[in-house]
Amino acid sequence: MILPSIKRWSQPYGYAEALRIGLPLVISMASTTLMIFTDRIFLGRYSVDTLAASFPASIMYFLFYSFFLGTLEYVSVFVAQYVGAERSERVGAAVWQGMYFVIPASLVMSLIGVFCDHIFALAGHAPTVRALETAYFETVAHGSIFGFASIALSCFFSGRGITRPVMVVNMLSAAVNIPLNYALINGYFGFPELGIRGAALATVAAYFVNFAAMALLVFRSRYEERFQIFSQWRFKPRLFRRFMKYGLPGGAQFFLDMLAVSYFGIVVGWFDKAELAASNIAIGIDTLAFLPAIGMSIAASVMTGQAMGAGKPEKAAYGMHSVLHLTLAYMSFMGLLFVVFPGFFVDMFRSGDLSAQEWASVRESGVVLMRWVAAYTVLDAVVMTIVGLLKGAGDTRFIMKVMGTASIFGMILPLTVLVKGFGFGVQTAWACLLLYVVVLTVVYTARYRFGSWRDIRIVDDDS
Repeated sequence: MILPSIKRWSQPYGYAEALRIGLPLVISMASTTLMIFTDRIFLGRYSVDTLAASFPASIMYFLFYSFFLGTLEYVSVFVAQYVGAERSERVGAAVWQGMYFVIPASLVMSLIGVFCDHIFALAGHAPTVRALETAYFETVAHGSIFGFASIALSCFFSGRGITRPVMVVNMLSAAVNIPLNYALINGYFGFPELGIRGAALATVAAYFVNFAAMALLVFRSRYEERFQIFSQWRFKPRLFRRFMKYGLPGGAQFFLDMLAVSYFGIVVGWFDKAELAASNIAIGIDTLAFLPAIGMSIAASVMTGQAMGAGKPEKAAYGMHSVLHLTLAYMSFMGLLFVVFPGFFVDMFRSGDLSAQEWASVRESGVVLMRWVAAYTVLDAVVMTIVGLLKGAGDTRFIMKVMGTASIFGMILPLTVLVKGFGFGVQTAWACLLLYVVVLTVVYTARYRFGSWRDIRIVDDDS
């Protein structure tokens, strides 16, 4: 591993560049984190049932959403490689192919929303929780078109390493979402009391604000001459197929990762309400570390994409290590906080409809689970950073295959056998989650060191 050094701050693809690209994305993800975090707090204070339903519902929604999200985010890699190859006139065409993909993605998500009640029926959760899960899922699914479109448009900036506009727009949508969330859940400020459906509507509103603001920033005449953001609006079959060739495996990788985590959410639903609530709290707290780290992973993809487009894989490796050092420092700090002050984080989610005795049971379990979260957090820093490099280089099929294998044999089967078959408890479930990320860490690190990603080219032709 390339060690940290003072010189790395000012070098090309060093810390300064990683922070210039990644820090606005971290703040963007922090905005998303804050939205999710406050959402869970508001729902937890509203009732323990809505808190219990919020994690399975949001994670199941994000499971399907993640496939399209992971695919659309790959627009930024195409943009980055075109910029690195000094072919900026192709940037507009790449963004538009992402916008065309939004259409089928949104239709599929709406269709899944129509039948989501049957999905939650398979999970075997209590009827009251299932009804709340369904209300949340179907609402956000029908509004996902705005989320997808905003992601495709944001790649115009992120792929070029200009991430401040993405940060500003995400902060704006969070500023809309949080007070609207509070009002629609509880029925304040003249809004109806909608509980968990109100939280979903606030999320859709944030999607729309994000899309509208991003469209105003992207579709400006100043970007036509260099990037041809208007004139390259037509559907281009060859470029679209190439986008699908690399983007779909990236989406599948994200989906498979979320499948493993979603199945984990189903499994913890088999435990009693206190253990379920404690696990939901632990996962909610993990988003404090996880989502901002995704921002740095995207930065690794952008830096890698630009370096690979310029034919400089050694710079891609250098940039990845810059991102890794910064991400590990952040994730390790968060992990330390989770171990030293677990009660502080857990107490943020205390539900108003629980007695002192009931909350004591949830809190006791939650404090123990925070140790698992801390270990998971640090290892995930390595996984996400290396995956960022491999995605930026175009090694998406390998990522997809590994994620699929690890999801089945590292999470789904062990959880089914040990928890459902042998009756082991919630600690075993979390041990399986940690084992899963350990496997990913080892395999992706080996892939990076063997270096076959250096020979992939995704924009060699004139498609």
